[in-house]
Amino acid sequence: MSRSGAITFKGNPMTLAGDAVETGKPAPDFKLHFFKEGMQELTLADMKGKPTILSVVPSLDTPVCQTQTKKFNETLGELGDRVNAVTVSLDLPFAMNRFCGAENITNIQSASDYQDRTFGNNWGTLIEELKILCRATFVLDADGNVVYAEYVPEVTSEPNYDAAMEALQGQLQAA
Repeated sequence: MSRSGAITFKGNPMTLAGDAVETGKPAPDFKLHFFKEGMQELTLADMKGKPTILSVVPSLDTPVCQTQTKKFNETLGELGDRVNAVTVSLDLPFAMNRFCGAENITNIQSASDYQDRTFGNNWGTLIEELKILCRATFVLDADGNVVYAEYVPEVTSEPNYDAAMEALQGQLQAA
């Protein structure tokens, strides 16, 4: 299924592949890749046991995506290892790793959907026309259920940081 006109990019309507993720439902599975002493996989199963925030960006080579990643990294610093935090894009894991190292991004892991786009298709974030991910933020409870989902309506805009962090804090208080 596709969702025509679900978001815009610089004012132009775009189509998102897949269904929108809904709060209150189990999170869809995914297989992402990251580079840490070799290529490694990250799946939904790896996220269970702690509240999780997934920050989805089109590319860490763009200013808004960099700002989003830096803001979440800064905000998540005070939570330590009580949460899982992942920036997801279609950038190659090596490029993501290089950016995070250069910018001292240590509180949020970067992982790529470049190989088979299971995240983009299963989470409804793949922009069909551009073949990149849209901007979105998701928060999961420790059991892997979606408690917050935001598909940013305009790709060049920033997400609602406060709402995402409030949902994440709510999960920490509930635990």
